[in-house]
Amino acid sequence: GDLVSTSRRAFTDGMRDTTINDAELAKFAAMADEWWDPTGKFKPLHKFNPVRLGYIREKAIARFGKDGGARRPLEGLRFLDIGCGGGLLSEPMARLGATVTGIDPAERNVHIAELHARQSGLDIDYRATTAEALAAAGERYDVVLNMEVVEHVDNVPLYMKSCAELVKPGGLM
Repeated sequence: GDLVSTSRRAFTDGMRDTTINDAELAKFAAMADEWWDPTGKFKPLHKFNPVRLGYIREKAIARFGKDGGARRPLEGLRFLDIGCGGGLLSEPMARLGATVTGIDPAERNVHIAELHARQSGLDIDYRATTAEALAAAGERYDVVLNMEVVEHVDNVPLYMKSCAELVKPGGLM
């Protein structure tokens, strides 16, 4: 409905190409309030989050020569979490010391993520935007995460090109 058309317009003004899939955007906007319920619709994400967090932490520490024993081993690294949803991946990365930007085209998800981060005392830059908009703006990150996103986008080649453009030389995606 209206949220989807408003969001799509915001991302496509002045842009011909977009990766926004209206049906997927509407589906996730409708479920936004459930992001932080470990027994709700996002239960699978909660269950495997520890495994993927360990993997990301290990790869980032190895790539950037960080101290794995440090309390905040990702300090000094700039992370982008594409399709951040309610912030289930952004928050742990911030706790590990990363400077995190979380993006999602569903404004409702971004509001949920901002509220939860504030309640958790975390400073995360959440934005209702897309990978292609950030790439076009010249943004660059040490680590670009795009977990469980590609299956929800239209125009996969544009999406992957945009994601790649967001990675600093020598960075990780």
